[in-house]
Amino acid sequence: MIDNNKVVDALRNVKDPKTGTDLITSKMVEDFKIDENKISFSIVLQSNDNELKSAMNFACMEQIQKEYPDADVHIHLKIKSSNGDGPESVLPQVKNVIAVASGKGGVGKSTVSVNLAVSLAKAGYKVGLIDADLYGPSIPTMMGLAGHRPKVELLYGKHKIIPLQAHGIHVISIGFIVEPEQAVVVRGPRLGGLLRQFIQDCLWPELDYLVIDLPPGTGDIQLTLVQTVPVTGAIIVTTPQEVSVIDAVKAMNMFLLPNVNVPILGVVENMSWFTPEELPDNKYYLFGKGGGQRLAAMAQTELLAQIPIVQSVREAGDSGIPSATVIGHILNTTFENLAKNVANQVKLRHELYGPTRIVKVEH
Repeated sequence: MIDNNKVVDALRNVKDPKTGTDLITSKMVEDFKIDENKISFSIVLQSNDNELKSAMNFACMEQIQKEYPDADVHIHLKIKSSNGDGPESVLPQVKNVIAVASGKGGVGKSTVSVNLAVSLAKAGYKVGLIDADLYGPSIPTMMGLAGHRPKVELLYGKHKIIPLQAHGIHVISIGFIVEPEQAVVVRGPRLGGLLRQFIQDCLWPELDYLVIDLPPGTGDIQLTLVQTVPVTGAIIVTTPQEVSVIDAVKAMNMFLLPNVNVPILGVVENMSWFTPEELPDNKYYLFGKGGGQRLAAMAQTELLAQIPIVQSVREAGDSGIPSATVIGHILNTTFENLAKNVANQVKLRHELYGPTRIVKVEH
């Protein structure tokens, strides 16, 4: 007699092509039945790839027949639709994709991305982080992963990258692939190809948030992102000074273009004032005041956080221990509130607007 539990255990040896986790954990098996010598079930796939369907069918048969060589196995492969549009399910296991953008470099966008991701993870969410600043990848250093290399797994005939983990977050960056001192000399189309690889060819587990740290400006990477995956919303990082706000408006307006239509979740004003650690009540407004509030008003959105300049934030980033992980850090509450405000804005975004669609390229 066939044991239901043994068949389930056998299917745990077959992997989900999207996440690399087993079929049972990924909840891809439906309509499971055992009738005497007959085993039947359905596997729910996200894409109608005939080679993949065939490979998964044989993989399931092989694992079951190791345990029950004479079993009569019937497998039905079902394709899960995503509002009738296949490409929308490129990351079906990720609930929210958040782009962190800025108009110019040097405003602390990577610092915001890292500490936001860490704070979301501390709040109990499952979080991933893509370093898409491909010319200047700083996240390996900031996450304490400099010099580490991701593993590559062959899954159903395709090479898949396994993101690294640090501080409870799944992370991928071009900094894991090139040497720190190596110049990244690639043109726009190749940059876009790298970002697509990070999205499509990585084994991302189930995530509540995938934070994508974008390069400054409105170039090829930003365009590739909105053409590859539906972005839940964007966070714009600026400093208070006018020249930063002027450039940030351009980055914001790219997401608001009618054919892009990515909601702005809010604005983060970095370097809002300087606070010496030994004088926590003192504020010195080195870059002026009010830039973040003005930008938020232009976008009709929220000012999510004002982050002061604190020397230990820079030191924490350089040492690979993000400030948000340090118990008792002066900015702990600031980053916790940032994560809370982002989660609230995402919830509100889903209540007010329909899902973001992938931008289609018209030829």
